[in-house]
Amino acid sequence: MTRSRTLPTLTGAAGVLVALAMWQFVATVGPLSRAPLPSALQALEAAGGLLGTPGLWQATGDTLVMAFTGLIAAAFVGVLLGVAIGSSPLAMHATRVPLEFLKPIPPIVILPVVVLVLGPTSGMGTFLVFFGSFIAIAVQSSAGVFDTDPVTRATGASYGMSRAEILGRIVLPSALPYIGTAIRVAAPTSLVIAVVAGLLGGGPGLGQSLLMSQISGNQAQLFGYVLILGVLGLVIQGLSQWGERTLLHWHPQYRKEQH
Repeated sequence: MTRSRTLPTLTGAAGVLVALAMWQFVATVGPLSRAPLPSALQALEAAGGLLGTPGLWQATGDTLVMAFTGLIAAAFVGVLLGVAIGSSPLAMHATRVPLEFLKPIPPIVILPVVVLVLGPTSGMGTFLVFFGSFIAIAVQSSAGVFDTDPVTRATGASYGMSRAEILGRIVLPSALPYIGTAIRVAAPTSLVIAVVAGLLGGGPGLGQSLLMSQISGNQAQLFGYVLILGVLGLVIQGLSQWGERTLLHWHPQYRKEQH
């Protein structure tokens, strides 16, 4: 089991080193040597310098607050809405087309209206994260509830379980893999939306820092922020996967991975 976990880690690390080496080559002696693209070493040096500045940590905190606040609100509303829709076949079929229509619409579409109403604030970023996440969570939650084994439901009813008991002890555990997957996918997306809220909407956070670096023409610092955002995205992705495995440790898929 240790070997099976070590090999992917080493392979991933090797892939990162190869990508950085290619970046260094392209930016120094390759076809983009005369372009304003900084080298990998310059970007890494800029990222290291940013780590020692309080402004970076303030911007990171603002971005994470927007991302996680919006994600938590989206998960709460999305799961409630999904359970309500999935519990009724009529509601499931009536809302499937509208929800699937709204799901691929990016939050950037409503950005001008949200900025006009809420201004370039953290509340604007939180709302954009909420809008960009809750529909996908609602769709997945409703699918999980709707796909609950009807025989299992009927068995629970035959044992005298009430609707609330069936919902809490049969339906929701059956839908948890769908819900967990939806939240895991939405977690890194929420970070992207929070950054876009600052980059294009003027809200606080790392997006605004990216914009300031671009305006000042500091390309090394700009790519330093990009590297930091990439690492932050990997951390959030890893935490969401860990949370999903912890929550669904009883699921056959994760029991199989443990063995």
